[in-house]
Amino acid sequence: MAFCTGCGKEVAAGAASCPNCGQAGAGGSVSAPVAASSSGLTDNVAGALAYVTIIPAIIFLVMEPYNKNKFIRFHAFQCLFFVLACFVLGIVLMFIPILGAIVGLLLWVGEIGLWIILVLKAYQGQKFKLPVIGDLAEQQANAG
Repeated sequence: MAFCTGCGKEVAAGAASCPNCGQAGAGGSVSAPVAASSSGLTDNVAGALAYVTIIPAIIFLVMEPYNKNKFIRFHAFQCLFFVLACFVLGIVLMFIPILGAIVGLLLWVGEIGLWIILVLKAYQGQKFKLPVIGDLAEQQANAG
């Protein structure tokens, strides 16, 4: 998905103008996320920062103008749900004696790799949805 250079709303890739505000994109297409009003962060940077622990994710969900932006809200909620899922899986694996430690280590390496992908995709301005968690995050982002 691309974002309007005027209002920051999502628009179809390759759209000549934004259906929300009507602004034409540069070169006939709509560009990457723009800075949120009255802040120094662009949407893609704020989305990537939302994955750096849960603290920025919570801040972005509480503070204006970030809590009004669906792109930032999506990544903040996806971060929170991802951390919760990793925590629950870690607790479950603690109760499996030896195999749990081995699987837990492999899972931890996978979680780090997936976290890096999530940060990079958010920084690129993409809405990369995890299978179940992404749908939940999208529902929450669109709810507010």
